[in-house]
Amino acid sequence: MSELALLGGFAFLAGLMDAIAGGGGLILVPALFAVYPTAPPALLLGTNKLSSIAGTAMATLRYGFSVPIQWRVIIPAAFCAALGGLVGAKTVTLLDASVLRPIVVALLVVVAIYTLLRRNFGAHPGHGSFVGAERVAMPALAALVGFYDGFFGPGTGSFILFGLVRWFGYDFLTAAAAAKVLNLATNFGALVLFMATGNVMYGIALPMAACSILGGLLGAQLAISKGARFIRGAFLAVIIALIAKLGWDLLG
Repeated sequence: MSELALLGGFAFLAGLMDAIAGGGGLILVPALFAVYPTAPPALLLGTNKLSSIAGTAMATLRYGFSVPIQWRVIIPAAFCAALGGLVGAKTVTLLDASVLRPIVVALLVVVAIYTLLRRNFGAHPGHGSFVGAERVAMPALAALVGFYDGFFGPGTGSFILFGLVRWFGYDFLTAAAAAKVLNLATNFGALVLFMATGNVMYGIALPMAACSILGGLLGAQLAISKGARFIRGAFLAVIIALIAKLGWDLLG
């Protein structure tokens, strides 16, 4: 019971962080591995997916009521994200996902530097490289990030958020709303595979899911009320934490 209460607290915090700027897996995945050090990684990752998808779903609904989402573009992209997540989750059962760690750390450093150097980055809607080509470019980005989420995972929401701001001209608030839809799809695609292969501990995942829902609702409300500048700050904090965590793991 004490272990479940501890994981419930971590699930709440993960849902809160994930709803604002992504990176919930930075909290919950290490917690699961710490509490169940001898469990198969795929089982823990599947348990995390069931918990996180619940919080993401609630955050998506909350954003959907208050923030405009371009559904005609996002829904096809979400379908591609789900397929990417499914393929990525299947791949992780065949290959060692840790091979991506050095690449991911390097990408996160680039993202952090770019965001820090551009003070107004994401403060207002702007011009992106793929504005006007969203129907083609958005599904491609979604499929790529979906595969990454199913295969490795840490920072998926943050990568989606950055991509929407940098390449599609979103501000951080509208990007956070759209990112939740895409992240929900990547989680769903990966979760289908994990459930089909018996890699979910339902007795643990379902109570964690309830806590993640509460965190997701609170995080979305904070993001909506505080606006793009608040999300930008949270985004940078998540990116720096991810760099520190993955870099430490790499050195270890």
